[in-house]
Amino acid sequence: MSRKDVPDSVSELPLPDEVAQAHSMELVKLITIEMQQQGGSISFARYMELVLYAPGLGYYSAGKRKFGAAGDFITAPEISPLFSRCLARQCQQALEDLDAGDILEFGAGTGVMAAEILRTLAQLGCLPRRYLILDVSADLREAQRQTLQQQVPELMDRIHWLNQLPDSFTGVVLGNEVLDAMPIHRLGLGGDGPYEYVVTQAAQGGFAWQRQALQDGRLRQRLEAVVAESGAETFCEDYIFEINLAAQDWLHSLAAVLKQGLVLLIDYGFPRHEYYHPQRYQGTLMCHYRHRAHDDPLILPGLQDITAHVDFTAVAEAAVDNGLAVAGYTSQAQFLLASGLPQVLEQAMGEDLSQQITLNQQIKKLTLPHEMGELFKVIALTRGMDTAPTGFAMNDQRGRL
Repeated sequence: MSRKDVPDSVSELPLPDEVAQAHSMELVKLITIEMQQQGGSISFARYMELVLYAPGLGYYSAGKRKFGAAGDFITAPEISPLFSRCLARQCQQALEDLDAGDILEFGAGTGVMAAEILRTLAQLGCLPRRYLILDVSADLREAQRQTLQQQVPELMDRIHWLNQLPDSFTGVVLGNEVLDAMPIHRLGLGGDGPYEYVVTQAAQGGFAWQRQALQDGRLRQRLEAVVAESGAETFCEDYIFEINLAAQDWLHSLAAVLKQGLVLLIDYGFPRHEYYHPQRYQGTLMCHYRHRAHDDPLILPGLQDITAHVDFTAVAEAAVDNGLAVAGYTSQAQFLLASGLPQVLEQAMGEDLSQQITLNQQIKKLTLPHEMGELFKVIALTRGMDTAPTGFAMNDQRGRL
């Protein structure tokens, strides 16, 4: 897996150095000022937005190394180029069906996925007109530029960075581990009714949780729908869970500009009947710091990643509500296999024994159930596309949504 789902002890986390601590304190000051302006507390969604994306200070918008062995977690494109080569084959099918189109990648990380997809599509004779990247981090944009310049310099004229969604788009949209990093609201159910967890200042410094009666009408509406669908017996006393309104809003904005094309979203999560389950009574909120996972998002502001698993049923519902079709849903393992992983592996295999061992180890991480194979899912959303995406031909699980 790229991100662990078994927490380490917070007390075992390595201490940040003085520079990192000073950086974090600047972000703490910013958050504290906003709390004071808002009467002493802010929603967890707003807190998560600030600690991840505050300009120059948030985890994703500052210069700290995030990906790879020197960062906090490793994503599938960095585990193996085979992941991106399979993804490129799915892009090829969609681009050929469209006759022409662009690729738009959200949150392109270090740029390794973009480079491998472009290189593979060039070999397949199916390059997009443009490869667009939309990323909020200036630091990551520079890392992407360097990666792409080094790996595919001959294709740089096709690559463009965007500050916002284009007015109109035709082509393929890619989002690998994008939804899990969107700010979520944290809610609870107890004997005194539903409540929301907000963040306030702790008496001893830092931040603390505070329960607040649920007031937001949109959150209450989602909560009532979830309880009605899942059954009240699912929710024990003090059941904690997350609702991602940001993902709904993002899909609304994306659907508004998508003229024709395919949207592929890859992330870890579950369909709703598994997401809201008695065993997940503490929710799915998780933090990642130097390849250690824990469940306290209120420490190390700006220095750690904060994520929540994805409710893929909610993604599908939001897509349909905005005029998109749900064209496929399956596990990462099944998607990669249907997208030609055996053939891609055969092409990559050389006579060098160490290379063969390395590739086989990479395949295991990407596909085995106890690694990334089952926890990570792929969902396909389309508009104006007649051909079913090949990546879901082996085991389409839309019926589970």
